[in-house]
Amino acid sequence: MASTDTSTGPVKESGDSQDLAGLEAGLDALESHAGPTRTPVRQVLVQKVVPPVTAVLLVLLVWQALVSFDIVDDPSKLPPPSAVWDEVHEAWLQGNLLDYIWTSVSRGLLGFLFALVIGTPLGLIVARVRFVRAAIGPILSGLQSLPSVAWVPPAVIWLGLDNSMMYAVILLGAVPSIANGLVSGVDQVPPLFLRAGRTLGATGLRHTWHIVLPAALPGYLAGLKQGWAFSWRSLMAAEIIASSPDLGVGLGSLLENGRNASSMSMVFLAIFLILIVGIAIDLLIFSPLERRVLRSRGLLARS
Repeated sequence: MASTDTSTGPVKESGDSQDLAGLEAGLDALESHAGPTRTPVRQVLVQKVVPPVTAVLLVLLVWQALVSFDIVDDPSKLPPPSAVWDEVHEAWLQGNLLDYIWTSVSRGLLGFLFALVIGTPLGLIVARVRFVRAAIGPILSGLQSLPSVAWVPPAVIWLGLDNSMMYAVILLGAVPSIANGLVSGVDQVPPLFLRAGRTLGATGLRHTWHIVLPAALPGYLAGLKQGWAFSWRSLMAAEIIASSPDLGVGLGSLLENGRNASSMSMVFLAIFLILIVGIAIDLLIFSPLERRVLRSRGLLARS
């Protein structure tokens, strides 16, 4: 009996060590499989470049077909793509094309930064203080649904026709979206994270900076994307309605100038530039940030 007992002990211990070794090997394999891999250039082109280029080409073909087959035979209503390209070429030769873009982009980005500085602490206060949330939470939601163009007439009356009016319209359009996005992100933070942070000694500003904000980052980033969209739309509305030589010519002003001149080629040029800038900002800034945040939290598969 004694010999039997002494023989089974090592066997069991050896089996446990083999199980642990197998588990460690499996975890190592899982980590190596989940690590970052470099996507081939051809795959990137096929998945991310070819589809939008194909869509643009199809739109141009349909557009040209509508003009060529006289489905829309009035050039004042639908000019051919070549007329819009001539408008682009002329603006480039005159040195105005980049000025149109930079005038609007610089205003939009600066106004968005102002909105970010105001909307972030406001969202934290609304999310963390019950009385403030009950008092101004519904107001923020109402302001978010208010069309941005509604702020242009009072802003002109209050501030006059200058850049401060433009920035005021951008702030009124973007701050509610940024604040509400952060509030939504904070509401989605698991209570376990908050209790764990307090247990580890994170209180006050340290608790907000190290626990609340990182955990609320996905919702906050969604609010930033929406805030930029509202900023851009607010700016375009302000430039269309409030025009002055002192303000320069932005993309919204270019659109209004095309309407006043009954030039559909200029109108289409302004529309395309507005669309291109909006897409470029999203692709260059917000989409990479969103992918990075989601991937760091295991919410997006590595590609």
